[in-house]
Amino acid sequence: MITLYPQMNSLNIKENIAWRDILTRVLPVIVTVIIVVWAMPHDNSSIFHVEKGKPWKYAEFTAPFDFAVMKSEEAIKHERDSVMREYEPYYRLHEETEIQMVNKFAQDYADGIADVPNDYISVISNRLHSLYRQGIMESKEYDELYSDTSSMIRVVSNKEATSVSIMEVYSQKKAYEQLFQDGMLSPYRAQLQKCNLNDYIVPNLIYDRERSETSKNELLASIPLASGLVQTGQKIVDRGEIVTDRTYHIIESYMKENDRRNQDRTQNRISQLGQVLYVAILMICFTFYLILYRKDYLEKPRSLAMLYTLIIIFSLLTALFVRSTFIHVYILPYAMVPIFIRIFMDSRTAFMTHFTMILICAIMLQDPFEFVVVETVAGIVAINSLRELSQRSQLFKSAISITISCIAVNLTFDWTQATALTMIDYRTYNYLIVNGIALLFAYPLLYLIEKAFGFTSDITLIELSNTNNELLRRMSEVAPGTFNHSIQVANLAGEIANKIDARAQLVRTGALYHDIGKLSNPIYFTENQSGIDPHEMLTDIESAQIIISHVTEGLKMADKYNLPKVIREFIATHHGLGKAKFFFIRYKNEHPDEPVDELLFTYPGPNPYTREQACLMMADTVEAASRSLPDYTEQSIRQLVEKLIDTQVAEGYFRECPITFRDIQYAKTVLIEKLKTVYHTRVSYPDEKKA
Repeated sequence: MITLYPQMNSLNIKENIAWRDILTRVLPVIVTVIIVVWAMPHDNSSIFHVEKGKPWKYAEFTAPFDFAVMKSEEAIKHERDSVMREYEPYYRLHEETEIQMVNKFAQDYADGIADVPNDYISVISNRLHSLYRQGIMESKEYDELYSDTSSMIRVVSNKEATSVSIMEVYSQKKAYEQLFQDGMLSPYRAQLQKCNLNDYIVPNLIYDRERSETSKNELLASIPLASGLVQTGQKIVDRGEIVTDRTYHIIESYMKENDRRNQDRTQNRISQLGQVLYVAILMICFTFYLILYRKDYLEKPRSLAMLYTLIIIFSLLTALFVRSTFIHVYILPYAMVPIFIRIFMDSRTAFMTHFTMILICAIMLQDPFEFVVVETVAGIVAINSLRELSQRSQLFKSAISITISCIAVNLTFDWTQATALTMIDYRTYNYLIVNGIALLFAYPLLYLIEKAFGFTSDITLIELSNTNNELLRRMSEVAPGTFNHSIQVANLAGEIANKIDARAQLVRTGALYHDIGKLSNPIYFTENQSGIDPHEMLTDIESAQIIISHVTEGLKMADKYNLPKVIREFIATHHGLGKAKFFFIRYKNEHPDEPVDELLFTYPGPNPYTREQACLMMADTVEAASRSLPDYTEQSIRQLVEKLIDTQVAEGYFRECPITFRDIQYAKTVLIEKLKTVYHTRVSYPDEKKA
């Protein structure tokens, strides 16, 4: 049973690795497909950016189905206003209201009115009868209708509707004034006002909402909304033709009809399924490319995150621009994607990512072919014109090259399809120029990409290489010997990197900072000593611990000054898992019969695992050892370089590093030639003979 545990553990480890590999390959694809398809327009509608009086900038447009040409909103509104002039609202005449109010008045004043003759009661009752027969409305409704003196209403009485002018009926206020129109009641106005006669004047013309709305809807329904019919296959407009009012209304009618048809849920589901399948196929192909040709990126979460995030972001922006009819997609600087990926990764991955993104975005557009060609050329030019970004002027030149290339490609489409130069829509070129200007924002966005995904660009490395930086300036003041050593190592390691096509700027910057841990105890390192050696008062173990501690102290200092991770890796690996050999060998010689704890003399490591780190280790070891040579001849330098580097290879420092024997041989050659130049003999100047 005991022997099964290792087997079970190994099986568990393999299963965990298998699941991790599946997640790194499948999960990014699923997330990308979900987000991109969610952002896409799902109505399957054709979205045109069209303006009256402007040339049609798309391909020839023919009707894919029969549809009616709808009238414009202005025309429909004008016809509705015209019809509404004939509209007569319905009011029901309530005769019982007249009887109730007149009887009430007669009952309330059966004994007469003070200071008013008794026969005036019948006069007022007759007047009320006359007003109610004409009709009394609410004052507010009456004022709204009275604003148009030609307004007519339909009075319904005993199931008969009669058209009556608004001038022939009264409001409550107007009816009250009508009581005193002749001179018979005027002398007694003061006495009658005390009777509150307006309490007996109430509306008996009540608005009939149901009949009125029915009548209004019938009138509006009589207005024809269409002004014609377009049949399937009928040509609507060709590329370059001026969009007239009639053409504009036809296109607008087509889009409305298309939207109506796309409200069918079944059709929408089929459309969404097609979009999911399309995006999934492209993303699966892109992932297979990474598996086959860039498998190392699958082991780096930051690399995967950057690739898929850029595809998602620009797909989302494209969907947003497509939904916004006033923004053209050519304004989007798609070439930023290959620029970023080329700076931090490689050219092939930059092109594959860019092309995948362009194909995904193209499905959202009305005229995808031209878009794919223009943006593909832009990506190729971006990759070839900006292999590394070390100066701001490079980005400016690259933006100009990309803009000129896009304009040239778009011009070829215009010339091949336009029948006259005057029919070309030159606004597209304005969009491409804006696109070129937007590419300049790649410089500040580069900083965000670095911080978001943990990359380090050559621009950042150049800034870190500035010897006026606080940390390097402090090194030059506190540990001048270490500072000069770091500069020499940076030059040697940089030359090796150039020779083997590694990242020379990264190696130079890493070399400048690889020994910053010596700032904690600079006097304990020979390059900073001036006659006094403090190690004479320490044991070999104590001395070894101080020497080794410059790696851990350097990492602490790198964290304090927020140095990038790639620079911290140079600090950790420049000695690998090597030993402080001077004190280790001396201790063994002085204690031949005692067991030695080698960990006390071993650096924390790890060993180099990139070609750049290997370049630094070789240059650092050779430069430090070259100072102890008794004489500087070609033979002594060659022997030193061969011995040191062969020892490093034999002791396995480069086993985890993708460096080849050919690269190592090139490194030896570079180091020998450079050290010969550094330690060359000078010509002795003769003394002047005196007379």
